[in-house]
Order: sequence, then C-alpha cells, then structure tokens
Amino acid sequence: MSVVIHAENLTRRFGELTAVDHLNLDIAEGEIFSLVGPDGAGKTTTMRLLCGLMDPTEGKAIIAGHDVSKELDQMKDQIGYMAQRFGLYTDLTVQENMDFYSDLFGITGRERQELSTRLLRMTRMDPFRKRAAGKLSGGMKQKLALMCTLLHKPRVLFLDEPTNGVDPVSRRDFWAILYQLVRDGLTVFVTTAYLDEAERANRVGFLYRGKMIRCDTPAALKHGITEAVYQISSQDRRRTISALETQPGVLTVQPAGADLHLFLDPHITSPEELGHVTPFGFRPIVPTLEDVFIALSRKEEALRAA
Repeated sequence: MSVVIHAENLTRRFGELTAVDHLNLDIAEGEIFSLVGPDGAGKTTTMRLLCGLMDPTEGKAIIAGHDVSKELDQMKDQIGYMAQRFGLYTDLTVQENMDFYSDLFGITGRERQELSTRLLRMTRMDPFRKRAAGKLSGGMKQKLALMCTLLHKPRVLFLDEPTNGVDPVSRRDFWAILYQLVRDGLTVFVTTAYLDEAERANRVGFLYRGKMIRCDTPAALKHGITEAVYQISSQDRRRTISALETQPGVLTVQPAGADLHLFLDPHITSPEELGHVTPFGFRPIVPTLEDVFIALSRKEEALRAA
C-alpha cells in the first residue's frame, strides 16, 4: 500500500525545549496508527505539525502526497482533524451542527443528505438528531464531533485523544466506528492515553520526551523486549516492591490487579535469586502494552540519569 503520512526528521523546538525530536515515520493507507506517551511527551505537538497547524523547526511532513509546508491548502482538503476539545455548538442540535459544518465544507443538496444519513446511521445517532449538542453524553458528543470531521470525506483522519474521559462502552463503540471507516479506505492517526486502547491499532509508536523510542505492532512490542517478565504474588505487596526495586537487574516492579509485574534483566538476576531477598510466588508472562511502555520509559530515564 502507498504511504499516506510521511515524516522526515520532523522537529519542533520552543526555545531550549525540544518538543518533537527528529521524528521519522511512514504510515500506510488504510492503517490505524496509535501514538502514545506520557503527558508532555510531544503527542499533540506531533499531530499539529502533521496537520499544518504548527511549522516545524526542522524536517518535513508529507500528507496524502502534499508537502505540509508548501501545499497546505491542498493538504487540508485531504485530512480531518479532531482536537481534544472539538468546536461543537452546544445550543444547536445534532443535525444543525452537521448542517453548519456541511456549509463550511461546501457540501449541499443530495450529497449532504446522503452523507448525513449514512454518518448518523453508522454512529447510531439518528434517534438523537434533534437533540441539542449540549445535552448529549460525553460519548455522543465525540460521535457528533467525528461525524462533523468526516463530512468532507477526508483520506486521513487525525484524532487527538478522542476518547479521553469517555466511558468504556462509548470507547468501544467509537473504535468500532473507526474500524468501519478503515475498511472503507480511511487512514487513522490517533493519540491516546489508554494503553489497552492502543492495542487495537495496527501499529503503536511510543513517544518519550519528543523521541520515538519504539514503533511496531502491538504483538511485536509485547514479544520483542529483552527483559524477562513475571507475574508475582505476595502477601505484603508494599514490602515486596520495596525489597525488589533496589536489587541489581530489576528494572521495574508494578502493581497489576491483585499481583505484581516484575521486569528484570535475565543476564543479571532471576526470580529464584530474588526469592532470597523476600518471599513471593512467580510465573513468566507475556507483558501488556502498558507493562512494555513503563519498562521502556524507565529504561530511558535510567539512560538519561547515567
């Protein structure tokens, strides 16, 4: 498939702060790409650079065949951008909001009617078309924002933490809609704070202090780390964490439900050796994406400290 999003040494500095640091990325047509990272990692800045809302300090971005710096108007016709706070008009109904954005995009007549009907049916928002946007639930507001973003039929959809603060059922519905859009040929670039949600993407990029520290499929990320991962059980979790996290070779010990997840360097130590420090039960596991992200972040912190 053809590359729809291309970033080459994309960099943005704010004074002495480098928010995005020489980002290189290719995203294929029809792919869902999820960018994750802690607050302040540069996720929103990256998206704004790709959408042409901010000029890069260095590097370039090409979206749907258009250089963002040189062909901004042509590029904007090819993308939909949904910010964390989309500009819905709360005193207008669902249908009136859609009509307003249709006017902005110059969509009229039969095309407007057919597109509006299809989007309302796809999102199951048709029964609420006469309800004021201000009286919608959080999940419904996100669906309305998505419909307004899709009205001009973009090739690439940029979503900045679209399900932040939305209940789990609405999050699931939102992703079901995204899958349907991708089947129709749309490419989706999404930032999210939910690591379980990122697993639904085709590929995931981990951004840390503006740098892409790892990028791959969710499965490859979970199976590709060099550390050994164990689920451990203990009657005194706090004491176990305190005892283990200071031991050589232990990268991180994190709560995981009623148990703990232990990451360690197998060349330095093992659970059997650590059992002499404090008693615990253990078994090897495949880490979650959240486990992987925490481990990679801790590794980066250790490298910077060194």
